[in-house]
Amino acid sequence: MALPPTGRLLALDWGEIRIGLALSDESQVLATPLETLQRREGKRLPMPRFLQLVALHNPVGLIVGLPLSLEGTEGDSTIAAREMAATVTRRTGLPMELWDERMSTARALAVIREQGGSTRGRKADVDSLAAAVLLQHFLDARRNKMERTERTERKEMSEGSE
Repeated sequence: MALPPTGRLLALDWGEIRIGLALSDESQVLATPLETLQRREGKRLPMPRFLQLVALHNPVGLIVGLPLSLEGTEGDSTIAAREMAATVTRRTGLPMELWDERMSTARALAVIREQGGSTRGRKADVDSLAAAVLLQHFLDARRNKMERTERTERKEMSEGSE
């Protein structure tokens, strides 16, 4: 099931201890940090709180970060993220897309430092900001792809009418 082109999208940035969440605006242009869900070690996503947030914000789709290695290979974290993606899709009934999240946490840390902030004691903030970075990357890539497709279609139509 494809993600709708409008309506809020909810992103999940998987982590062994914390899962960062971010939400897009209705027009799917801007991503903002939402919340960070804390997991007890070895435990799953805190589903009751996650489902509360879904009910509160009414997203039309989910973006789940896929933690690939720097070389693009999959490991244990990737398997765990895929399992979480399947669970949240099943529980919410929402369409979902997996998205490469490499470097999202590093980018979030860089943003905080660029603004003169400290990450000390702000792990939850970093995780929700990493989810926003992940979601913003997805939104920008999707918009750029749609714009390229539209330009190609216009070009083909103008060449066909000559």
